[in-house]
This record gives sequence, structure tokens and C-alpha cells, in this order.
Amino acid sequence: MLALGDSLTFGTGASPETSYPTVLARLTGWNVINAGVPGDTSAQALARLPALLQEHAPQLVLVGIGGNDFLRRISDATTRANIQRTCEQALVSGAQVMLIAVPALSAAAVIAGSLSDHPLYEEIADSLRLPLHAKGWSTVLANAALRSDQIHANAQGYEAFARSLADAARAAQLL
Repeated sequence: MLALGDSLTFGTGASPETSYPTVLARLTGWNVINAGVPGDTSAQALARLPALLQEHAPQLVLVGIGGNDFLRRISDATTRANIQRTCEQALVSGAQVMLIAVPALSAAAVIAGSLSDHPLYEEIADSLRLPLHAKGWSTVLANAALRSDQIHANAQGYEAFARSLADAARAAQLL
């Protein structure tokens, strides 16, 4: 299994042993490759994907990217197109894909503790008929006790996210 993403996938804000891919592997027994790169945009993740697919030939790709696009004010249309192409490439490789929704970030939303998923994730999941892990990051990052800073989880947050993701993957009958 390949976890493609940015700093949230990498585990920024906690130790490598507590990143969500590591916790997910521990919880499920699955071999999870952490392909999270802090600061990555959807375009950068899309560019990295072909080599990752070739190297690891994953059965499942978890696509959780886009937060840096939102922070850098990259257009929703560009972000949507990049994430959709990422999912399509993974599908063409023969892998199953689960899309992970990322919150529509704003400082006011984080401070108020009220986050919601960016709507483009549901649109892409519906368009490609993919399972969507909704509200995972929105729930974790809205809770100050589960964050290491305003945009990253802490060890407890990554644990909570990994548990919800494992439940969603099982419910979607992935792997």
C-alpha cells in the first residue's frame, strides 16, 4: 500500500513511528509505504507518482494531497485536475485508490475549531467512483488536543486519523 501525500502523510509534528502510515501498518498488518513529502503540492505528488508506482507496485494507493495548494492559493481547478490525474494514474496501474479529503483551510476555521472537507474531494470521488475518507483530517485538525500546530497533527492525532482511515478502508472492502 502506498500513502501518497504531503506533511500530514509524512507525519510532521510527531515522530516517524507515529506518522499515520506507520500507525496504519501497525493497526492493520498491511505494508504501508510512506510517500509523504512535506510541502508537496498536488502537481509535485502527481510528478512523483509514476516512479513510486513502478518501484512499489502497490495494490492500494491512498491519495491525500492538496493542503499546500490551498495554503498557496493555487486555483481549485488546477488542484482538482492534478488530484484527479493522480487518482487516474494509480487506477491505470491496477491499484485500488482511496481518496482522503483535506480540509478547506483557513486561519479562522482552525482557531474556531470548525473545519470541513474541501468539496473538490467529494466531486473527484463521485466522478471516478472512488471510496472517499471524509472528515478524517477535518475532525482531527479541528481538535487542538490532537494538533502539534495549526495545520499538523500530533502523535495522538495521527493515531486517531489512522484508526478512522483503517475503519473506512475496511468498510470500502479495500484489500
